[in-house]
This record gives sequence, C-alpha cells and structure tokens, in this order.
Amino acid sequence: MRIAELFERVPRFLRSFYFLVSLAFLGWMFVFDANDVLRQYDMYAKWQELETDKGYYLREIDKVKKDRAELLSSPELLEKFAREKYIMKRPGEDVFVLVPQEQE
Repeated sequence: MRIAELFERVPRFLRSFYFLVSLAFLGWMFVFDANDVLRQYDMYAKWQELETDKGYYLREIDKVKKDRAELLSSPELLEKFAREKYIMKRPGEDVFVLVPQEQE
C-alpha cells in the first residue's frame, strides 16, 4: 500500500491524462524529434554566421560599385587600372614586367 499512498500524495493535476500526454509530447519534441533543441541551436548559429557573411558581402558590393563608378567616370583612372591590372599598352609602347627573384 505504500505505492498507493505515494500516488495519492502527488497533486491531482500532475496525475491527469492531459498533463502526462503533454509532458510526453514535450519530451519527444525536445529529445527525439528531427528538429530537436540541439539541432535548432546549431541552425540558429549557422543562420547568425550567414547573416554576418551577408553583411560583409553587401559592404564589398558597395565598395566595388563605388570603385566601378570612379573608374568609368575618369578616363585617366580607367587607363591606369587597365595598365596596372591587365598589363595593357598603347600601340608602339614596350612593356617591361619586373618579377622579383625568389631567394633560395
């Protein structure tokens, strides 16, 4: 009869069918489900990382757009960029590219 006495000491709402089913459901959702708490935390951390990357790339896009606008607005800058980046030259010019030697 000791078990019956212990059972009677438990508050009535904790013994109700709906409470026990709800508790089992929450246990299932937190531990065994495909979208459990640990996986949700991992996905949230990944989302935060992607948001940070998104901010970085948006700033880089703005920087590139600004540089592009400057290059297209000034023929001198465009020529300088083409000569330095793509080693372009005018007809009749000779271009010498100096490459530093690797030290042994």
